[in-house]
Amino acid sequence: MGFPAAEFHDLKGRGVLITGGGSGIGAALVEGFARQGARVAFIDIAKQESNSLVEKLAGECRFPPVFFHADLRDISSLAAIVEKAAEATGGIQVLINNAARDDRQGLEDVTPESWDENQAVNLKHVFFVCQAVVPFMKRAGGGSIINFSSIAFMLNMGEIPAYATAKAGIIGLTKSLAGRLGPDNIRVNAILPGMVVTERQKDLWIDDSAIAAMLKEQCLKQTLVADDMVGPCLYLASDCSARMTAQTMIIDGGVF
Repeated sequence: MGFPAAEFHDLKGRGVLITGGGSGIGAALVEGFARQGARVAFIDIAKQESNSLVEKLAGECRFPPVFFHADLRDISSLAAIVEKAAEATGGIQVLINNAARDDRQGLEDVTPESWDENQAVNLKHVFFVCQAVVPFMKRAGGGSIINFSSIAFMLNMGEIPAYATAKAGIIGLTKSLAGRLGPDNIRVNAILPGMVVTERQKDLWIDDSAIAAMLKEQCLKQTLVADDMVGPCLYLASDCSARMTAQTMIIDGGVF
């Protein structure tokens, strides 16, 4: 794995909660924070991948990550899961809202039901997980919330209207929460990845021609992978970014 060589000593023992941590970018984040010595809990709907990740890291990290199986669309269950995660990590000081699903659906195919489903998967839970985590961060004297958006909403991609709306909404939510939570020493920032090539993306959407087309648009001519999101998240979670809030960090190889 291509994790950053830098060590963030202030993250050792710090409680971290990651949504969608069982695979893809989320799994890279779980491993990256666990290898920094953080106490990591993560939520995911996929049991097999999540349990395999825990087994992999169990003997390699000071604090093996703790997996909580849940469907983030079930808002009524989130507060109880966050409380369990706080117990497992000794209190949550870092929250990374990573869980999302970039389903393609053309304008003419969108229904009220598919629209609501997309917002539930990509936006709604972000707010309610934040709401549940804030009391624990206040108790700890502060914290860092990192919300994953995407450059997709800036690319005029016609096949993802609901997803693009959700990802744009995360920027507005990030800035609003930053304004509300700043007096409590809770920072809220967003990361906007470019085309990150994961196994799921390759299985569903991305082929060699799509990767080549995006590389032509990037200043840096290297394909983005999940590990590339770890360093920026470590920075935003750590005291290195102690005075940074209400900001968006684009990690796209230089498209924007």
